[in-house]
Amino acid sequence: MSETARIADQLRRVFYGGAWHGDSLFEILNGVTAGRAAARPVANAHTIWELVPHIAAWDGAARRRMTGVAVKLSAKKNFPPITDTSEEAWEKTLEQVRRVHDELIDAVEKFPIKSLDKQVPGKTGTHYNFYYMLHGVAQHELYHAGQIALLKKM
Repeated sequence: MSETARIADQLRRVFYGGAWHGDSLFEILNGVTAGRAAARPVANAHTIWELVPHIAAWDGAARRRMTGVAVKLSAKKNFPPITDTSEEAWEKTLEQVRRVHDELIDAVEKFPIKSLDKQVPGKTGTHYNFYYMLHGVAQHELYHAGQIALLKKM
């Protein structure tokens, strides 16, 4: 198995299941309704619903960076505003994050192994290569999955 295939596998596991650490993002999101997703049990903290498109935004940013584009997300793109809290809108949000994540996994599987050591466009520091970024994506998703797990229990 190539290194990019291993990274893609880890991204798939943290998102859909089979991860070593425990429940994946979508295992945690299972059973979350629109009402629960929009609830704000912790004042001044993000809701589940706000975190899900945030994850999609950074998956999309990583995928675009892999094509050579320097990406910086605005505050509105980093945490897109939630204007419709219906069940239908929640299902669309979940579909969007799945689609964006699947596109990222596909891009990682096709990414040239020799490019993992290349600098990410727009980033400084010799450590900020694609290998670092892609592992960071998995870490980012796990971080927010933990937050979502706690918010779901509140």
